[in-house]
Amino acid sequence: MTTAVRGRGLWVAAAVLAVTVGQLLVATLAPGLERFAGKAFAARLFAYPVLMLLVPALWARFGRRPLPWGAFALLMLPFAIDVTGNTLDLYDAVGWWDDANHLVNWFLLALGAGLLLARGGVRPVWALAVLVAGVGALLAVGWELAEYVTFIRHGTELDTAYTDTLGDEALGCLGAVLAAVLVGWRARGQRVPPVGMA
Repeated sequence: MTTAVRGRGLWVAAAVLAVTVGQLLVATLAPGLERFAGKAFAARLFAYPVLMLLVPALWARFGRRPLPWGAFALLMLPFAIDVTGNTLDLYDAVGWWDDANHLVNWFLLALGAGLLLARGGVRPVWALAVLVAGVGALLAVGWELAEYVTFIRHGTELDTAYTDTLGDEALGCLGAVLAAVLVGWRARGQRVPPVGMA
């Protein structure tokens, strides 16, 4: 991977982080807007940037070079998409937005995770694909648990939460499986560099 491509990945990741934090600040500082009400935006203002920067920080901490900013940007993008959906009121205005969000966001998360895992030389390819799908599924379940704890259990959505949660987890897992297929297909025939190499 060239330095120019890595530089673009860094700029994309920085832009995604800035867009996300900017919208979170608006949501937290303008709580009177109904689209942000009861959705734990103060907690998100803290949690989202931490979660977005966690993997790059761990990657850098353990001396893995160069930093794969393109993969990091894929891990960060779902947070920006989620916040943008709230900012534009798409969750309430567009009936299919939430479902599309879970499918696409978990595809992006699992794809980013898969690109990182592929750099570790996981073989055979089918094991890499299973690992990517499993990571995506765990993230989908973890997300739904976090939603329940932060704003569903004491909110207005409790009556429909069970059905919605099952659907969200199914779509998240489907997105992860699609990413696993793509990562596995990409890894076929590629020589995976040793950990820490470009």
